[in-house]
Amino acid sequence: MKAKDFLRLSLSAIASQSLRSFLTALGIAVGIAAVVLLTAIGEGVHRFILSEFIGFGTNLISVTPGKTTTTGSIGGIVTNVRPLTIDDALALERVRGVKAVLPLVQGNAPVKVANLSRRTTVQGVGHQMPELWQIDVANGRFLPADNPNHARQFVVLGSRMAKELFAKRSPLGELIHIGGERYRVIGIMKPKGQMLGVDLDDTAFIPTARAMAMFNQEGLMEIILLFQKAMDPQIVVERIRDTLTRIHGSEDFTITTQDEMLNKLGSILNIITLAIGGLGGISLIVGGVGILTIMTISVGERTAEIGLLRAVGARRRHILLMFLLEAIGLSTLGGAAGLIIGAGGAWLLGLLLPTLPVHVSAFYALLAVAVAFMIGLVAGVTPARNAAQLDPVEALRTE
Repeated sequence: MKAKDFLRLSLSAIASQSLRSFLTALGIAVGIAAVVLLTAIGEGVHRFILSEFIGFGTNLISVTPGKTTTTGSIGGIVTNVRPLTIDDALALERVRGVKAVLPLVQGNAPVKVANLSRRTTVQGVGHQMPELWQIDVANGRFLPADNPNHARQFVVLGSRMAKELFAKRSPLGELIHIGGERYRVIGIMKPKGQMLGVDLDDTAFIPTARAMAMFNQEGLMEIILLFQKAMDPQIVVERIRDTLTRIHGSEDFTITTQDEMLNKLGSILNIITLAIGGLGGISLIVGGVGILTIMTISVGERTAEIGLLRAVGARRRHILLMFLLEAIGLSTLGGAAGLIIGAGGAWLLGLLLPTLPVHVSAFYALLAVAVAFMIGLVAGVTPARNAAQLDPVEALRTE
């Protein structure tokens, strides 16, 4: 038998039972569509989070208190961990290659204006925050370069907070109470959005030392550094490490570059995307069971046809190949339909919900189709082998 004969017989078998073939392919199509749609959402969120993260600069280095690597201390007890201080941040400003330093403390406190009151995020920051986080002041000015240990009680409001507290009235020069202390508003930031779950538009920015006192913190939560783009980040990291080790007497801090942060974040988001796609992949398994069932029924119904083919010279491998092509054809048709439905659904979802980031990943789409092809192949093997092993004489006697 020629290859075109196998293809013609397989396609005619699919076409002769159109409803049954449609329902079988539909099981695969639903699985593919689910995988494409769910991974499109996962990939969209992945890209959105990474773009938002990169939007705050790519040449950043983070220093946090405590050492994350395992040491040789008995029982794993960490001793003599010195907190990061404002003086540490001032020392890092003098490191060659560092452009800006942000000593950061964050907490939640009540903000009161006249008869209005609400709790919100309060960040203790330095005067270089706009340069470091690439966020601009809309009105007024940002915190001045005061003595960081004795800064004046100034506050800069996020765009949303200023609007909710003062409506259409300008807050510049007004006095507000934050955590029971009085601050004068000197600036309003431009809208920036969220960074790692913190809404910067709904945040009050005050001097770092004031925030440390407000939240009763002995040290900084983090020191973020902006270094010159022309510099090798590893060289800057070594200079930072040498400077802080000399001050602290030991390496009781952790330094993380922006690339390391992005790699860790990307790995986590990839796992989430794969997990979401795996949920849709369950439908593919169900579709594979459907193909196995239908092909088994088909072998039973076409026993006489198999006997006739064997009688006119078809070999066992020809029968095996014919039924395999039929199973693969069903899964491929379902895969193509599912790909169209999934991509169309993702496009429609992005149209109806513009705030939901959706991106169809070619990798996951092609992977889903390849899996559908393999499912059709695997699901068709057993029925095809059963058909190929039928005795031609006994098959011809079957009505």
